[in-house]
This record gives sequence, C-alpha cells and structure tokens, in this order.
Amino acid sequence: MNNIVETSFGTKILPARIAASSVSQVKKKGAFYCFSVRMSADDIREYSFSNKDRALNMRKVFIGHLEQKVIVDARKVVRG
Repeated sequence: MNNIVETSFGTKILPARIAASSVSQVKKKGAFYCFSVRMSADDIREYSFSNKDRALNMRKVFIGHLEQKVIVDARKVVRG
C-alpha cells in the first residue's frame, strides 16, 4: 500500500516507511533468529524463531499490521 496519509498537523506521511522503520532486521542470536517491534515509545517487543524463514515471514506480517495501525491512527487523529 502506497497511500499517503495526512496527519492533523498537515504533514503527509507514508505508512509503509514508518512501519518498516519500527521493525528491526532479523539477527541471529545463539540458536535463534530474533527481531524487535517498536509498538510505541515505551513498548518494544522482541520475537525469537528457530527458523530464519519463519522469522523473515513474521517480520513481513508485522510490517503489514503496523502499516494498517499507522493508517487507522492517523485517520483517527484527523477526524477526532
């Protein structure tokens, strides 16, 4: 989705870039492949997988979900 969303401040944002920057790259830590997701300023979650393909697929899923969250939150602020 390449929708450009306008915030209440009049700033235009690209949700895909914001979502991608909120999820770290997959890194190998010991026997696991890990990445972290920054949900908000004080809510950072780390996920671990034993398979690299699963970790990469879940990272893509999280980016998609965060993109939708950014769109919904931006529209709430504009309307509310």
